[in-house]
Amino acid sequence: MTAARLRGKRAAAWKGVLLGAAMVVPRGAEGGGVAPPWVADGEVPPPAWARSVVAQADDRGQPGSMVLFAGPSRAAGRRAVTAPGAALPFFGQKRGSGCYGSWWLVGPLAWTCSDDAALAATDPSAPQRMVGDDGLFATYSFVTSETASAYSSIESAQAGEASEELSTGWSVAIVQEIASEGAPWVKTSKGLYLAKADLTPARPSSFHGETIADGSLELGWVVADRAPAWPSPVAKGKAKDTRARFTLVHVREENGAMLRVDEDAWIAAHDVARPRLSAPPAEVTRAGERWIDVDLRAQVLVAYEGPRPVFATLVSTGRGDGDTATRTGVHRIWVKLVASDMSNIERDDGTSHYSMQDVPYVQFFDEGIGLHGTYWHNDFGRTHSHGCVNLAPLDARRLFDFTGPRVPLGWTAAYPTSADEGTVIQVR
Repeated sequence: MTAARLRGKRAAAWKGVLLGAAMVVPRGAEGGGVAPPWVADGEVPPPAWARSVVAQADDRGQPGSMVLFAGPSRAAGRRAVTAPGAALPFFGQKRGSGCYGSWWLVGPLAWTCSDDAALAATDPSAPQRMVGDDGLFATYSFVTSETASAYSSIESAQAGEASEELSTGWSVAIVQEIASEGAPWVKTSKGLYLAKADLTPARPSSFHGETIADGSLELGWVVADRAPAWPSPVAKGKAKDTRARFTLVHVREENGAMLRVDEDAWIAAHDVARPRLSAPPAEVTRAGERWIDVDLRAQVLVAYEGPRPVFATLVSTGRGDGDTATRTGVHRIWVKLVASDMSNIERDDGTSHYSMQDVPYVQFFDEGIGLHGTYWHNDFGRTHSHGCVNLAPLDARRLFDFTGPRVPLGWTAAYPTSADEGTVIQVR
């Protein structure tokens, strides 16, 4: 699936440098310790105790987030968004437009305005995001009743004062389970409460791709529900056995429309999704540069370092030929988000609506089309989505760590810079 296609084009390339000419005068360091933050020439130094920067609390008094910019100016363009409650390291300060106070340097090409944050004496820290064996950092459920009421608190639920109504099939990310007056409730990542009886748990796929250690792509996965295997490359008579869907096979020989996948086991090539080697596109210019190839015909993704494949897996791309098709082309990732809500509820053209909460490991590369983890289906190796490149959660997490721009601890989103470019994504 995809988010409702983003309107408008991606933001312009980010401007700014890490330390300008006016930021080369450090305050004196004390015997062998860590050098204190840099300050602009002539500026009043920050307090000596300042070690980190934290966002102001939100309107409800909850831990806030910071929007980071690529330079000490709002005109520099967005660089990142931080996790609620994160305390980022304090590296320096400088005056700039769009901020009544000073701009504070909190990471590589990452500045926040002091109007929206505060200095702290504590060490940098970030809320821990626990990742399960399935690669996910939340549990998910779907609304099974025709509608489900969502409440701002347990008290409002008991009073029957709903904040909103969710439709059947919509998903929520659950952060806590609560028992109230003998009835089970859940709290979502959006701070809303729903009756557990209105929900059914999601069952994310455990499928994952394969590391390519030797550069060889002579492998594939069974994508038929059951793939008969014959003792010879002639598919006649009774099959010797069958291979289940998602079984990894190593292709030892090809004979027409048949593949030998074992000493005396042949299966039909159309029952197997196989990666195909691709040369780096012209946009890949550095030796060993990481990039990703998405093969729409095979429904296979291959990650490369230069010309060498290092990882391959199954995907699900867009169904049909219209708005839901995944477009071919070569792009760069223009934003990465640890999680993002995806829906098309604003459409009024008769299209069936969906709303998926906290879709994990999102990497947009072609406007609103991106790579992302998928917890609502297990149809990898076949077209299924509304345009995005769907990945099993374990693969989505791996590729999120593989690509640029990096998303440091305490960040929930990152935009590329000239020093940390977005990875090239080729769709063919």
